[in-house]
Amino acid sequence: MLKLRDSFFFLPILCFCFVFIVDGSVHEYNGEKFVGKGNAFVVHGGSEGIYSSFADPYNVTATIGDSYIRFEKVTFRRPKEAANFSSKAIQAVVFEVEDRDSIGGSAYGGQRAVCCTADLAKLGVCLEGEVIYRPSTENPNWPKVFGISFNGDDEVATLRSRSIKITKTGMYNLYFIHCDVNLKDLTVEGKTIWKNPNGYLPGRMAPLMNFYGFMSLAFVILGIFWFSQYARFWREIFPLQNCITLVITLGMLEMALWYFDYAEFNESGIRPVGITMWAISFGTIKRTVSWIIILMVSMGYGVVRPTLGGLTSKVIMLGATFFLASEVLEVVENVGAVSDLSGKARLFLVLPVAILDAFFILWIFTSLSATLNKLQARRMTVKLDIYRKFTNALAVAVIVSVGWICYELYFKLNDVYNEQWQSAWIIPAFWQVLSFSLLCVICVLWAPSQNSMRYAYSDEANEGFDKDDTTLTLIKPSPTPMKDFKSAAEARPVQGHNGAWNGDLEEDKTV
Repeated sequence: MLKLRDSFFFLPILCFCFVFIVDGSVHEYNGEKFVGKGNAFVVHGGSEGIYSSFADPYNVTATIGDSYIRFEKVTFRRPKEAANFSSKAIQAVVFEVEDRDSIGGSAYGGQRAVCCTADLAKLGVCLEGEVIYRPSTENPNWPKVFGISFNGDDEVATLRSRSIKITKTGMYNLYFIHCDVNLKDLTVEGKTIWKNPNGYLPGRMAPLMNFYGFMSLAFVILGIFWFSQYARFWREIFPLQNCITLVITLGMLEMALWYFDYAEFNESGIRPVGITMWAISFGTIKRTVSWIIILMVSMGYGVVRPTLGGLTSKVIMLGATFFLASEVLEVVENVGAVSDLSGKARLFLVLPVAILDAFFILWIFTSLSATLNKLQARRMTVKLDIYRKFTNALAVAVIVSVGWICYELYFKLNDVYNEQWQSAWIIPAFWQVLSFSLLCVICVLWAPSQNSMRYAYSDEANEGFDKDDTTLTLIKPSPTPMKDFKSAAEARPVQGHNGAWNGDLEEDKTV
């Protein structure tokens, strides 16, 4: 008796390819070569989450509610010097990820294989030179396996155009496989079109279109609040509030562009490179400016010191490095064929951004600690209160971020085959919501008002911050000569009946 086992041979191929899903519902093949995997030669044709077709009681096909994978002019080409024999079949294998164990097998506990061997063929369980597969336990008509062969001296073999209707929601995979060792340098050309009921947007990305529409509306509401306050109290605006206005504007543009990017993608099946690039650029600029603003506020810029002094060049250099690293990472992830990247190359791009994020956070909290100490020492209660709230908001954001990173790692480690693709959109969406929430907190803390200038830097306050010290240390006063002790004592501020120092009262009255 032949015993076909669950084939773990095919699983490494799936693991490799699922990491690099092409961001497009029109999968084009431009001379991709077959790669040897065990006793088979394979080209990964695509992997996408597809929702089942809508109910069709009138049996109308090719409508808006249909889900399908359509093959159009998929052609296999072999070199002229190798076109002197009739080949074995070159097969297209389409299967849902839950049926991955139905591809491949082995006899008598021997070596696992994708292609049918001579021993298996003698037992009559498969045809030698073809892919081993067995029907799905849930749907006997799956997986879908079909192919074509080269006849005589033919250099080209073309698959017949066909559409495979999707009746079950799942993560679907396409592989082109052949088992003929004589077919050297074989390539595949053409395209396949993958469609969901509501359009061409891949299933795992479809929720993001609605999400970015919601975020666009959220930014519009925040913008209305902020710009109305800005226009109302424009005479009281100080530099920090101008920076916040810039971030809100960039956020509105970024969310709108991402929405139109996904909407166009959903309509045509091809991702619009121009819109994608603009969305990436505005998003990267917004994140860079946000980091720089938070760092500058932590250092006390515009609130307790007029400039950053010698730190300006270091902040600009850190911001420029972060922008370049983030831009490259986002372009690689969202533009072009993601499947061209290896895991090591992807990790190489992610690590610099993660390191720069950590460096920003460390510098921000170090600066905040120093600024809070100085504010407390100078008894600037109004500014101290707002900085404490700002610090608490940042601390909560960092703690939540660390927790979410742990969850994200757990999610990815336990979803090797993207079986949870329907909820994968939550991962990138969370970071957008977190950054927007932090921006809302900052907008509330530093909202334009008739008392805005009380939070701004004032020369009259003589706050005594060292402009050139990275650690924001106070400038030490020189020792007071004994002969001036009396005059210094006379100049000391007196405490009023309410317990407040005159110096703090003067700060609170500043408009």
